[in-house]
Amino acid sequence: MNNPLGRTLDAPRRTPAEPPALREPRHVPLAHVVRGGVIEGVHHGSVVVLAADGRVEFQAGDIDVAFYPRSALKPVQAVALLRAGLPLDGELLSLTAASHSGLRRHLDGARRILDQAGLTEADLRNVPDLPYGAAERDAWLRDGGEPTRLAQNCSGKHAAMLLTTKLRGWPLEDYLDPAHPLQRLIAETVEDLTGQRVAQVSVDGCGAPLFSVSLRGLATAAARIASGAMDTPEGRVAAALRAHPDMASGPDRDVARLMRAVPGLIAKDGFEGVQIAALPDGRAVAVKIGDGADRARMPVTAAALAHCGIDPGVLSEFATMPVYGGGVTVGGVHPTDALAPPAA
Repeated sequence: MNNPLGRTLDAPRRTPAEPPALREPRHVPLAHVVRGGVIEGVHHGSVVVLAADGRVEFQAGDIDVAFYPRSALKPVQAVALLRAGLPLDGELLSLTAASHSGLRRHLDGARRILDQAGLTEADLRNVPDLPYGAAERDAWLRDGGEPTRLAQNCSGKHAAMLLTTKLRGWPLEDYLDPAHPLQRLIAETVEDLTGQRVAQVSVDGCGAPLFSVSLRGLATAAARIASGAMDTPEGRVAAALRAHPDMASGPDRDVARLMRAVPGLIAKDGFEGVQIAALPDGRAVAVKIGDGADRARMPVTAAALAHCGIDPGVLSEFATMPVYGGGVTVGGVHPTDALAPPAA
């Protein structure tokens, strides 16, 4: 049985708690920028680690203040689209949850989704852009390419939004309006999976509505997706990301490499220093770097995953980012000692 928003009513939905507070985040030092043995800079932020039963295993900073997850919310948006009847799995579902690099297979995948709806790139409402991947962008520019909606890293999500909208018989032109039935369903799904009401609604870089939650809520949503049964929308999204990590980003991107390195892990990054990662048993982490620095995102995430019991040796390639001087490595971006897991 379906309601007017399109989600199935055969499973109960959790009643969300009150929205997180709208105030200045109380971030703490999470990463040091070390050059030649001297701490040159400090990145502040917040991080939460959830145990398999949902308890907070570790936290640093402010995990209950409202913030915008940016593209780390895409797996949640993909769950919402499946609840509304999106008929995708495998690599195209992974692309639906992607911030893709702009490889040919990414663009072709977005076209395939549009083809299923009988639509074209002209129907997309995301912002035209160059490919997100550095190598892909350079090649695009060498060939004289201009910004396009298909090349923009969210085109898979937008194509899937259009396909869902077309199948539901909803209006296509305003599918990004927060009052549109599709976006109302996404907001409902965000509240269901995070367990809290949305604090604020804004607009993401691609033009889609963006919903503000807490870091604790975002980690909870990641855990529910990663631990979802295979026949649920959550489980289908998790399976797609695990099987096709390159479609969710790009083969050389750190999130794809992390998913390949840790069996069963799902991971998604977001602009402004956001990262989620979760395991099939429900252990999960969520990271927000206060100043939005991407270079601190993965070292802090690796430190958080060590609190989940993942072998630090597996995480070693993600545990630091190099700092260069004169073309050689002279230091690195390292997690602070406060993030070190307790001694075994």
